[in-house]
Amino acid sequence: MTLAQRHARPLNTPKTRKDGPETCTSSNLGHESIRPLRLGLFVVDPAFRVFGVFRGSIYQKVTKETETQKPKQMSALGSVASCSNQPTRSQRGSEISPPPLRLRVFVVNPHHSSFRHKQPMNPTDSPRDLALIGAGYWGKNLARNFNALGALHTLCDNQPSTLATYGAEYTAVRKTTRLDDVLADPTITKVAIAAPAALHYQLAKACLESGRDVFVEKPLCLELRDAEELVALAQTRGRVLMVGHLLQYHPCVQRLQALLAQGDLGKLHYITSNRLNLGKIRREENALWSFAPHDLSVILSLAGNQLPDQVICTGDAYLTKGVADTTLTSLGFDDGVRAHVYVSWLNPFKEQKLTVVGSHGMAVFDDTRPWAEKLILHRHYLTWKDGQVPTPNKAVGEPVAVLEMEPLREECAHFLACCRERCIPRTDGLEGVRVLQVLQAAQLSLNRNGEAVCPSELKRLATPTPYFAHPTAVVDDGAVIGEGTKIWHFAHISSGARIGKKCIFGQNTFVAPDVLIGNNVKVQNNVAIYTGTTIDDDVFLGPSCVLTNVTNPRSQVNRHSLYEKTVIRRGATIGANATVVCGVTIGRYAFVAAGAVVTKQVPDYALMVGVPARQKGWMSRHGHVLLNPDTQGIMRCPESGFRYNETVSGTLCCLDHDEDAPLSVESSIGKGHYDGYKHP
Repeated sequence: MTLAQRHARPLNTPKTRKDGPETCTSSNLGHESIRPLRLGLFVVDPAFRVFGVFRGSIYQKVTKETETQKPKQMSALGSVASCSNQPTRSQRGSEISPPPLRLRVFVVNPHHSSFRHKQPMNPTDSPRDLALIGAGYWGKNLARNFNALGALHTLCDNQPSTLATYGAEYTAVRKTTRLDDVLADPTITKVAIAAPAALHYQLAKACLESGRDVFVEKPLCLELRDAEELVALAQTRGRVLMVGHLLQYHPCVQRLQALLAQGDLGKLHYITSNRLNLGKIRREENALWSFAPHDLSVILSLAGNQLPDQVICTGDAYLTKGVADTTLTSLGFDDGVRAHVYVSWLNPFKEQKLTVVGSHGMAVFDDTRPWAEKLILHRHYLTWKDGQVPTPNKAVGEPVAVLEMEPLREECAHFLACCRERCIPRTDGLEGVRVLQVLQAAQLSLNRNGEAVCPSELKRLATPTPYFAHPTAVVDDGAVIGEGTKIWHFAHISSGARIGKKCIFGQNTFVAPDVLIGNNVKVQNNVAIYTGTTIDDDVFLGPSCVLTNVTNPRSQVNRHSLYEKTVIRRGATIGANATVVCGVTIGRYAFVAAGAVVTKQVPDYALMVGVPARQKGWMSRHGHVLLNPDTQGIMRCPESGFRYNETVSGTLCCLDHDEDAPLSVESSIGKGHYDGYKHP
């Protein structure tokens, strides 16, 4: 089989060998064909290129045998053959010993957007068959590029107000708030996901299972086991899975990778990356997860796509408890290469700088500089006097000419090309898994105050669970938690608690033993739920609301066996800083206003306001005040259109929907802001 035939292998076709795996060692390189190299770029025929990355002074045979080496593993750039004759640490001699052979060969598709002639794709090259899920902050940038490339078919976002911001240039693009509309449309063959990271796994899995190619913004997902499941699913279904590690598509980064590969920098020593700014400050993820994935992706590619042996991360939180505003991550690789990544959103100036230091040169990529000055090469920065004393050569670096192109346009075009030509992306699912392994190792090290963590050990340490728990959360043995539930920073779930499916527990929440919580319950930050509480499905507990379990607590009097019962029934809302005195029942779809203090039973649909809380009217299931009854006493929800009637004094019921039945998918998606539905 020729090299071209091997590379043309469909995504879902397994490779077979009759004579075992191929290897490449120094022993089978003929002396007459050997020449000394440090790094090299070889063109082996007009159709393919072999992209070699070497460590130290090695010898490589450049013959037809090398050209026809069978790729062993598919990588970001195409097919990869990994050749190694490296001794173990215990076998290594002194520094004067010949350096070990360490070679990675990339067989590159000539149509790959990173290597072919850089011309913008003609929009007609790709049909309009792509749906974008998540059209907000970053989604707008993806929408602009996919639309310019002629691929954007549908915008999907659960906020109608977000979709309404798209102007006349998106007239031909369908807009929907329903994911089901995307999955049910046979004309949509590919999907890009720019939703919150916590939703990446769920959305990507649904799209892959429906037979679509998928692009996912970084990170691929939050849990390593979920990422590996997505990779396996994409391979099984023969689908393209690509992760949005944008820096890999920056022309300056690609040129930097080429400089290292072709020997301009010599042997790689270390890499530093600074990504600093004042903002954008987040509360749902720390600076490590927000800023570092792009830099880690590039660093791993420069280090030969190998995982580091050691990850050490330190940092601290100053604005939001448990959410680090600044982190410093150190990576150590088995060949002595080191990398440092410093990220912060609490910095007075903006800096996005990547520095690569080798034995013969240094390269600096500064993304805040004008295009002509973004990539600077410092050649021969040292002179060795008497062969032993290093003396710096402080010459001005030389700018490296790079064709100017928008990295995001290149990334989007690359995804479309991979879908069209059935190629494996530069940043495929496996590359996303590697980055996620390093992120999780860094987070674990951060949680342990800088303790060294080996990323390859994460699989052994991980315990599969059907729910997500942030590394800082504590889930006691004996707690029962349903599938799809998410437990965030510094939450504590006690033994004996029983929690349903698809719940969300915000930061600093606490669930005591023997608490019963239904499905789809949303518990906001700083809420404690004590023993004696039962919460039905679809309940919303606002930030810092208070639930008690003893009416007359005294520190000197032990009433642990006398906890009073509190029941919050289906669909009820407890507002921020509200207090529910124990021993009461909050009726179905009742609405307790912010700051109210509930001291007595609350009927279904009641609107409770004040201290102590008093009923001030009725609220619909969709959270709107019900006013203006008609002649028959019927009131209508302005959002859903559901009709309500007070059948007997103090009892309200819905005439159009069973109180105990869930809402339909369409009815469960909000259609507008509250102010837009106010009665005159």
